Amino acid sequence: MLAWWDSLSLFSQIFACVAIPTTLVLAIQTVMMLIGLDGDGVGDTDGDLSLDHDIGDIDVDTDAADGIFGDDMPLGDPDPSGLGDLRILSVRGIIAFLVVFGWVGFVMDRGGAAIWLCLLIATVCGFATMLLMALLMRAVMGLRNNGNINNRNAIGTAGRVYLTVPASRSGEGKVNVLLQGSYVEREAVTDEDTPLPTGAEVIVVGVSGQTTLVVKRK
Repeated sequence: MLAWWDSLSLFSQIFACVAIPTTLVLAIQTVMMLIGLDGDGVGDTDGDLSLDHDIGDIDVDTDAADGIFGDDMPLGDPDPSGLGDLRILSVRGIIAFLVVFGWVGFVMDRGGAAIWLCLLIATVCGFATMLLMALLMRAVMGLRNNGNINNRNAIGTAGRVYLTVPASRSGEGKVNVLLQGSYVEREAVTDEDTPLPTGAEVIVVGVSGQTTLVVKRK
């Protein structure tokens, strides 16, 4: 093994150092996703608190969930619907980029290609893989969230503000919440007198219209 490693050029060793560990990480991620340990459903615990009251034109009647909101929740929309929301710089995307970049560069360098060509082709292939990964994840999340999700199931759960929610329903912001086992991004309004800034923890207290959540400061 050492003899094989010593036979590699410096650039082949660098490419291998990038490709091998990231390939292992990607394999672990894939196995965890297949067996359901990729984080879906974390924090979705049932509580005994019952909310029965009216908030303006919002009728709230539900069993609230604890909705423990971890700090590691991704800021962004795991259920994107447009090209502008394509999440290219995700953890999986970056790992996929490094895997492809490392192996393509390694193979080309071992084949005797110029280092500038190795870097160029490896980078292009890596970015193409990131884009493909983002498209696949968007498709998967779209299928998951276009099923039988009911936004009223988010009532009583905790979330975090993604885009500032204006005060007194003067406009809409966005929040990330745990909804039926998945973290999703939804438009939100609040009845509070002060805006809810990005990063603030909130509680969903109702639904306005079909998809807009009514939230208050946690």
